[in-house]
Amino acid sequence: MAYVIVETCIGTKDTSCADVCPVDCIHPTAGEENHDEATMLYIDPNECIDCDACVEACPVDACMSEDDVPGQLEVFKEINRVYFEEGHAAGEKMVAEFLASKS
Repeated sequence: MAYVIVETCIGTKDTSCADVCPVDCIHPTAGEENHDEATMLYIDPNECIDCDACVEACPVDACMSEDDVPGQLEVFKEINRVYFEEGHAAGEKMVAEFLASKS
């Protein structure tokens, strides 16, 4: 089980979660490539150690256990995975598709 970042991070990109992550699995943070154009932060599911530190640190409740992601946000499990496996553009494309489906 890993943690994921969901919709409430879109447009926020508060890095409090990344600051407390003991394994540095939350990206892109300030100063990293793609941070400025990213719509949100992402958790690498292969690096996450399920420590829960990000949950308390997130001011917008965007971090949650993948087992706790509500049905309407299930796509964010895939979005977080795709971001790290297929790259920034692929993850951002999925976020854009999610937002378009809501309008």
